[in-house]
Amino acid sequence: MSYLHHFKHCNLYQAEHFRPFVVNGSAVGSVKHAFADSLSTVSADFSLQHDALHWNPAANDFNSLNLSMQQLTDTLLEKKLLGYRLGELFAVTNGQPDQALFLMDRALVPYFGVRAFGQHLNGYVRRKGEIKLWMGRRSQTKRHAPGKLDHLVAGGLPWGLSLPQNLAKECWEEAGIPPELAAQARLTGTLSYRRETELGLKPDTLYCYDLELPPDFIPHCTDGEVESFELWPLHKVAQRIHDSDDIKLNCNLVMIDFLIRHGVINAMDTEYAELINQLNAARA
Repeated sequence: MSYLHHFKHCNLYQAEHFRPFVVNGSAVGSVKHAFADSLSTVSADFSLQHDALHWNPAANDFNSLNLSMQQLTDTLLEKKLLGYRLGELFAVTNGQPDQALFLMDRALVPYFGVRAFGQHLNGYVRRKGEIKLWMGRRSQTKRHAPGKLDHLVAGGLPWGLSLPQNLAKECWEEAGIPPELAAQARLTGTLSYRRETELGLKPDTLYCYDLELPPDFIPHCTDGEVESFELWPLHKVAQRIHDSDDIKLNCNLVMIDFLIRHGVINAMDTEYAELINQLNAARA
């Protein structure tokens, strides 16, 4: 395997499998052809035109679109075109996460291929001059990637919370990091990718953070989503990323960026130049 393997797999998709999802003339996502065909039979508000799926409810203000999407979600559940509702609302936007055209249950996001935003935090400590990274292991009951290794803190960005508010919430829930410590996290940039899944498309953007923790800090999960934590030297993190798929797929990209910035992956590595190219493309 290789470091680049993870960039490749985060960006595996075939454009011909999708058609644009257009709302009142604005392209906000991409839908698989079969799902688009199903939607055009479920609601008269959907139509297939010029190889795009158009959604044009009678009322198109923010609140009306939210209500229409909520009603559509109910219908999709009834017709078993959607397996479950997560009860967490995400912004549908062709801009920033606070510029929502309307809201959608998180479970529907990949079906419509709209951009989702998340936050990933590298939680690390310095002990005897060595940097070590806290790794979490996801609960076996998680719907997605159960039992995989993960960041100390990571989560989606729901509507109604700012980046600092959501990061503080996730820090406390996933690792028991108090708000005053979470506030010291440093935003290092964003990474984006576009990946095809069985459900649809995931064009995700991750806000990436570094947080240096006290050497004696011991994380504890307060919401049951993480089953255990381990503190790893960076060379072990690098080896696991390079040689396995043990770490949740998108976390690899954020960790690789961390390892490059701390000199663990450097110009002596044969993949270094292309990794820099891939990271630069992901930041664009």
